[in-house]
Order: sequence, then C-alpha cells, then structure tokens
Amino acid sequence: MNERDREHSSPQRRKQVALFVTCLADLFRPSVAFASIKLLERAGCEVSVPLQQTCCGQPAYNSGNYEEAVPLAQQVITMLADADYVVAPSGSCAGMICHHYPRLLEGEWRERALELAAKTFELTVFLNDIAHIKPPGKKPSAAIPSVAYHDGCAGLRELDIREQPRQLLRDLCGIEVSELQQREVCCGFGGTFCAKMPEISGKMVDDKLNDIMATGADVLAGGDLGCLLNIAGRARRQGKKIEVRHIAELLQQDRDTPAIGEGK
Repeated sequence: MNERDREHSSPQRRKQVALFVTCLADLFRPSVAFASIKLLERAGCEVSVPLQQTCCGQPAYNSGNYEEAVPLAQQVITMLADADYVVAPSGSCAGMICHHYPRLLEGEWRERALELAAKTFELTVFLNDIAHIKPPGKKPSAAIPSVAYHDGCAGLRELDIREQPRQLLRDLCGIEVSELQQREVCCGFGGTFCAKMPEISGKMVDDKLNDIMATGADVLAGGDLGCLLNIAGRARRQGKKIEVRHIAELLQQDRDTPAIGEGK
C-alpha cells in the first residue's frame, strides 16, 4: 500500500464544530439554528451547541458600553476555548467575535480572543470554504423559487462575505440569485441605529424593499436575522408580498416553517 492509498483508507477525524446560535435565532427563529446543525452535519461535522452561551456582547459594544461587553466577551471566549471550529449563522455575531473582541480586550484576554477569532466563521463561509459541503445526490423535490439576496453590512464589510452564499444556493439548490441594483447598501437596521434614528432607518429600509421588489423574486434570503426581521416587518406593514428566510433554511430546503414575519 503506497502513501496515497494509506491516506485514503485511514478514517479521518470529523471536524468538531461548536454552533454559536445567536440571540435572534434563539428568541425569534430557532429554525435557523436547527437548519444550521443539519447543514454542518451534512458537511461531515460533529456539532455541539454549548448550553452556557448567551449574548456575544454586540449591543453593549455598539452602544459604547464596554464595561458590560467585556464580561460577556470573556464568557464566550472561555466557553468556546476547546472547540476546533466555531460557526455562527450571523455575519454580525461572527464579526463581533473575530474583529471586535481583540479590540475590546487587553493582555491575556486579547491573546485568547485572537485564538478564538482564528477558528470562528460565519455559516456560509464555513460550509463553502472550510467544510466544502457537497451538493445533494438528487435534485431538490420542491419547485425552485426565484431568490433575491441581501448582503448584511457586517458580513460584507467585516468578513468579506460575497460569493459564498450565492455559490451555496447555486450548488445545493440550483438557485441563481436575482441581484439587487444596490446590493451593498445597508437596509437601515444597524442594531441600535434603527431605534436611535428611526426616520433615517425607515427611509433606508423602504429603499431596500423597493429594490428587492423590483427583482420580481419570490423569496428574499440573507445571512443576518436582524436585517431580515427589519425588512420582513417593513414589508408586512406595507402589504408587500415577499417570503423572507435565512439562507440556512433555504439551503436545508426548509420552507415548511412559516417565513419570517408570518404565522404565529
């Protein structure tokens, strides 16, 4: 047996992934977490969901309340220290861990933050670039919807997430994304921004919603629940019909769960 044969015959250790569920998925959209687990398992990973997890500290950090953010960051770092990989179905939470923890913390905690940042990934980046999830053996049984995609600001600007979600929709679902005219423009959510500056935020989400509706898409997908809740809420208040879903749900072909802003 040569070296290549030996390499392929020996069992490979499965990637150990800790799923960081995020507050919005936990409180408003658990289906995103369940879809993420199934996708990671399909990609050959062994998934754990640490029960001690709470908020990553992003709301406090973005509001300048660093004293509140520090212990939350330290708790997350301690909780996830032993994971091979950490995956979050949110560009903003992944961006908080990867970029803002090292800026927030000092000394030994900063070093630990950098170690965590090096193994933390947003879901679509991990599935496409690290785990290399394979397309299903058979074509999707459900009709393929027309999908527009919203790029969340944190994922786009902090993590450079652009083509990964589109590639996954194409490979796993046979979906070609209907692109927005202004695909890199904010939807107006911005965490606490929408509460502090509601008039500006409202104009921004109106512009985004008009851009989405102009594509003629049946479904709007995205990777950040904050953005999707913002857009879905505005669409419902204006009586505009668009099915809003997290990309994990589409990739897992879960359209049985009511869309964001619909159902109970």
